[in-house]
Amino acid sequence: MKLLSSIIILTSLLISCNSPAQKSKEEQQIPFEVTKTDAEWKAQLSPLAYSVLRQEATERAFSSDLNNNNEEGVYVCAGCGTAVFKSEHKFDSGTGWPSFDREIKGNVGFSTDKKLGYTRVEEHCATCGGHLGHVFNDGPKETTGKRHCINGVALKFIPKDE
Repeated sequence: MKLLSSIIILTSLLISCNSPAQKSKEEQQIPFEVTKTDAEWKAQLSPLAYSVLRQEATERAFSSDLNNNNEEGVYVCAGCGTAVFKSEHKFDSGTGWPSFDREIKGNVGFSTDKKLGYTRVEEHCATCGGHLGHVFNDGPKETTGKRHCINGVALKFIPKDE
């Protein structure tokens, strides 16, 4: 009888530990304002942009022209055009990816990424769900202390005058 009680208690504990936080990314899908089929995304985006924005890949360091862009303007999601970062918050992190100390509030969403065996904060466009990059706590101490490490191919730059 004790064995049966122990089995029942253990089983109920295991079932109760299956919280929503443990569900896969597909099970937690957030409805985004802009949604398209894979075929539509592939037709719209370059192969590298599709790989980064839709499959959460990372572009090669120092490969984006936006890494050295110092013009005034706004950076928008390459998938849907949502403004995600301002040029005034961009800084040279030396990492090889465009880096910002803050996002445009409400236009960037965050989730947990454990693909490399440790936890990182992943950033995505709040409008279309496109993968932008990751946030780290090694940014400029005099501002936010955050480094939004962003794939350049996930962004388009709109100069201030346009």
